[in-house]
Amino acid sequence: MSTSPRPLPGAAAPPIRVLVVEDDPVAADAHALYVGRVPGFTVAGVAHSRCDASQFLKRTAIDLLLLDLYLPDGHGLQLVRSLRAAGHAADVIAVTSARDLAVVREGVSLGVVQYVLKPFTFSTLRDRLVRYAEFRAAAGEASGQEEVDRALGALRAPQPVALPKGLAVDTLQAVTETLRSAGDGGLSSGAAATSVGVSRITARRYLEYLVDTGRAGRAPQYGQIGRPELLYRWAGRR
Repeated sequence: MSTSPRPLPGAAAPPIRVLVVEDDPVAADAHALYVGRVPGFTVAGVAHSRCDASQFLKRTAIDLLLLDLYLPDGHGLQLVRSLRAAGHAADVIAVTSARDLAVVREGVSLGVVQYVLKPFTFSTLRDRLVRYAEFRAAAGEASGQEEVDRALGALRAPQPVALPKGLAVDTLQAVTETLRSAGDGGLSSGAAATSVGVSRITARRYLEYLVDTGRAGRAPQYGQIGRPELLYRWAGRR
């Protein structure tokens, strides 16, 4: 775990410095925005590759990496291995679409304290960051097993994140996968509705939610009779 100096009694705790490592510029901006909205955290920088992250860490001290595992110049865990070999103790929250449990186990052995699967909302990341801050703030000697379990529970057992009223997890997942599979051509709310089996109004609500949370973009499609139709495109890695 990261070992930054603790504040003096009565002093305000310094913000937790975060380096966002994400090759997709849209996703990187969204992740940095999310981190900046959580009290007690500050974005120290953004890197778009393993090399950029390594160079940044040579000149700037950080407490936490928000790390994408698939980088253009190597796997994210390769970056973590090199950091550990160099004596860096910064903690890591992996942000990834990877669901391979072997990778998860390897990450845990290297000090990855949390995994956040893409796509995710601000609430999901906020929950992980808040729980990480609670674990990090724990100090002193535990009175027994129960206190140790409680400290680890804050880090390992996040509560389910509530979606906005009227949205369902299963439908959001279906719309998300449909949009991801549409590729660069994008998808209209009508096409999404047909694919998922919901009304056009319902599909548009979920698509707009993905836009609001930085996971999708939208643009009008011109060249047809009448008003232009909005096309939605996945903003993350395809």
